[in-house]
Amino acid sequence: MAFKSYQSRQQGFTFIEVLLAIAIFSVVSLAGITILDSVIKGDEKSKMKTERLNELQRAFLIIERDFIQIARRRIRLNGEEALDGFIHTDDDSFSTSTQAIGFVRSGWSNPGLMLPRSDMQSVGYQINDNVLERVHFNFVDAVVGEEPKVRPLITLVDNISFEFHDGEDWRDKLAGNTLPFAIAMEIETQDFGIIRRQFLVAGDPAKGSN
Repeated sequence: MAFKSYQSRQQGFTFIEVLLAIAIFSVVSLAGITILDSVIKGDEKSKMKTERLNELQRAFLIIERDFIQIARRRIRLNGEEALDGFIHTDDDSFSTSTQAIGFVRSGWSNPGLMLPRSDMQSVGYQINDNVLERVHFNFVDAVVGEEPKVRPLITLVDNISFEFHDGEDWRDKLAGNTLPFAIAMEIETQDFGIIRRQFLVAGDPAKGSN
């Protein structure tokens, strides 16, 4: 009896029990891998969305900084005569196939006048290959053949448009040599659709010339 009892204790798992254990382990492992994959993909999407929102936020801060410092000075490109108006939206001077905007802004930092330029800057915004770009020239009056400096701001942009508030209503165009109370920018993006931002312009609208 003692010998038989020892033999019974040494018996292993049956083939069916081994298959059942493997099946249970496979199901648990598959569930774990699926959950891990979902977590990784969710984290990647969250990072991409956060980076996209940071991109938009940085761009609008730069745009706001430029708009609030628009100067009452007409823009000149390639050594040509000054363009009409203080804010220019009708020309393709910034090499874009969609609507662009160009103007002169003040407040361009030049501590101690160390660089041979003024504190005014010719600035433009354009779309190039679905990227909203900020372009500027080293000198406020660009000389013939001078290439602008280009800074990409927002990707996945299909179109851009502007409106100007004259104190009464939003207008597509500015009247004469005036500055608006505010500028509205509408950006049509491929992921967020149309984004509209409105920026105040410093100073009261006034007629004048440079």
